[in-house]
Amino acid sequence: MQIDIVTIFPEMFQGPFTESIVKRAQEGNYVSINFINPRDFTTDKHNSVDDRPYGGGAGMLMKAEPIVAAVNSVKTEKSYVILLAPQGSAFNQAIAQDLSEKEHLIFICGHYEGIDDRVRELLVDQEISIGDFVLTNGNLATMLITDAVVRLIPGVLGCDQSAEDESFSNGLLEYPQFTRPESFNGLTVPDVLLSGNHQKIAEWRHEQSLIRTKKNRPDLLNNLA
Repeated sequence: MQIDIVTIFPEMFQGPFTESIVKRAQEGNYVSINFINPRDFTTDKHNSVDDRPYGGGAGMLMKAEPIVAAVNSVKTEKSYVILLAPQGSAFNQAIAQDLSEKEHLIFICGHYEGIDDRVRELLVDQEISIGDFVLTNGNLATMLITDAVVRLIPGVLGCDQSAEDESFSNGLLEYPQFTRPESFNGLTVPDVLLSGNHQKIAEWRHEQSLIRTKKNRPDLLNNLA
């Protein structure tokens, strides 16, 4: 997979993308991540990427020209362009799975008060939001989505079942898990997990997923109805 990220702050990605799973995915050639700075596509001496919004209002708006030029510098017929925006669809595991099957993702990270809406009309295939709150820019949202997507690429986790058993993969929260020691601070591992009976273990895990989901995220059960 190829991922291109259009951002005026590429340095922000150094920590999250140079550690752990995303780092190993790049080293293993499962994904290639590239950054494109819209400032490199400006034509004025100040490399301006923003301007005042028509009609007035607070703050500055990112201009269409440099962003469109930046995206078009890497866009192909196989590209899928994503705009991080509060008005976008709420990100979830199903969207992550769908994106993990794309060959080329292009993320557009906004800043200031947003982006000239003509960028959306000309380029964007999907708008995504990570929640009902506002961030300074789209960089953090892109980091989260990239992490969620990359780990679903076959081979990245080493054991593909790891992704299949996680929370939200089947619409439920994940069941409790335990490792050694068998007893810790007066708490012991449930007997069923020590039984060796895989059918009973699977049944217990499903029951625990239902209990945990009902307690913490009952809305997910409504989605399964």
